[in-house]
Amino acid sequence: MNKTRLEAFSDGVIAILITIMVLEIKVPHGETLSALIPLIPVIMSYVLSFIYIGIYWNNHHHFMHMVHHIDGRVLWANLHLLFWLSLIPFATGWIGGNHITALPVAVYGFILLMAGIAYGILTKIVLNVKDQNPQLAQAVGSGMKEKLSVLIYLIAIPIAFINQWISLVLYVLVAIMWLQPDRRIEKLLD
Repeated sequence: MNKTRLEAFSDGVIAILITIMVLEIKVPHGETLSALIPLIPVIMSYVLSFIYIGIYWNNHHHFMHMVHHIDGRVLWANLHLLFWLSLIPFATGWIGGNHITALPVAVYGFILLMAGIAYGILTKIVLNVKDQNPQLAQAVGSGMKEKLSVLIYLIAIPIAFINQWISLVLYVLVAIMWLQPDRRIEKLLD
């Protein structure tokens, strides 16, 4: 099965998600800098979510570049990932609209956790497709960074009910870990 449609569909969904998020940022009433102050939580949550969606798009692009074959299981696993990514704009708006309170921050973390798990499932399913690129399993490696990300999310979610800012710092930490495109794949592509 050709992977081109899967890539094009994924790119389109991700572009729509970014558009939806930016549309949630309402224009302030007023012409002074102080009119922007109520928007600070909204803008902060938008920036973090934009970075996360960008990370997923970037890594998905690199990963799919090495994929030789896909099947129906891959299509469903990819939709599963896109489902969780599609909830990021909702959680982003909820965090910003409620000035970074406990439950929205915890739900945001849960969505990030589920997106991370979904990406891991997609990876495992792709690796099991018949006649797959043999270098792909080597590029994916042990998945230590993925496991560490899940662990950090599992720690950050309950912490949100104690201190939302610590949870957000942990979410930022995971994002920083992933900002560089997956070097394992880039090394094999070079």
